[in-house]
Amino acid sequence: MHLSFDPSTVPSPCFITDLGLIRKNLSILDRVQKEAGAKILLALKGFAQWTVFPELNNTLHGTCASGVWEAKLGRELFGKEVEVFSPAFTDDDIQEVTEIADHVIFNSFNQLEKYRDVILSAKRKIDIGLRVNPEHSEGATALYNPCSPFSRLGITRSQFDGKPIPGVTGLHFHTLCQQNADALERTLEVVESKWGYLFPQLKWINFGGGHHITRSDYDVERLIRSIKRIREAYQLDVYLEPGEAVALNAGFLVCTVLDIIENRMPIAILDTSASCHMPDVLEMPYRPEIIGGSMPKEKPFTYRLGGGTCLAGDVIGDYSFDRPLKTGDKLVFTDMAIYSMVKTTFFNGIRHPDIATYDPSTGKLDISRRFTWEDFKNRLA
Repeated sequence: MHLSFDPSTVPSPCFITDLGLIRKNLSILDRVQKEAGAKILLALKGFAQWTVFPELNNTLHGTCASGVWEAKLGRELFGKEVEVFSPAFTDDDIQEVTEIADHVIFNSFNQLEKYRDVILSAKRKIDIGLRVNPEHSEGATALYNPCSPFSRLGITRSQFDGKPIPGVTGLHFHTLCQQNADALERTLEVVESKWGYLFPQLKWINFGGGHHITRSDYDVERLIRSIKRIREAYQLDVYLEPGEAVALNAGFLVCTVLDIIENRMPIAILDTSASCHMPDVLEMPYRPEIIGGSMPKEKPFTYRLGGGTCLAGDVIGDYSFDRPLKTGDKLVFTDMAIYSMVKTTFFNGIRHPDIATYDPSTGKLDISRRFTWEDFKNRLA
């Protein structure tokens, strides 16, 4: 991947979002909206860098939130439609939600029955949806599979038997994770077979997230066909809520080699951390790419890259380079906009990366946030 900015001019560590690459992703998403008639929402759980919202809200229809605070972020800083889902809302949540949300999606009939009248009697019009669990798995990683056995996410088909749904205007399912349109197509067949009998009384259906629409090998035409088929067959509005696809491959994490030690192999200690700054490396797990770096032993010099925390497993991975690393070298990890900034922690009091944008059309690097010790202190009391 070619960098449009010069890493030597960037403070370290620093998250950088390339606005040119964001615009490229938006052009693909906008094509889906226009050709398929879909409404695409930004999933804030994956990407919530609000300084980029002005680039996004000219194209996307709004935001989807996984809780009240995300919903407030969408309302105050993004505008447009706000959808909020939670596995379980509190009474206080619902009071706040009625002031900011356009769609509220419940995870159970218990919650629907408890809060339906509150939502329907709100001063503003709010649509009520139900999250369903098709019990159809397309993902391979159990941690990210909402349809795994004993999942707490979504209402299964058997629970609908004998249950009226007055006030409900839509259904929501979210079953995918970084997948292509064929996985959605198969899932839709299951959803239709189980809940199609309800479609004539609904206004909308939400296909959830996990669609890697802006990935180079994604079958956009197939996605458009699936959306159009549902819209035309049932006269339903169709929503999608990707997080990753909005900022896929548009973000970078610039960091610096602080030291190099030896323990059976060279180990480079960085001023960034898998545990603090890119936790999906440990949770998913996955291996981020580095500009100029390759798989171990593909290039002459192989190093293990680790963070500065006390966690023994704070290791990003093994990478090879054309030349030896040295203290002070800057490294650039790719695809660092999604599920990075939203999941960072202050574990060990490790310094947080700055947050920045780079606009290749102007050549301007804008550092919008620098974290301080006060930010760390104010997390606790």
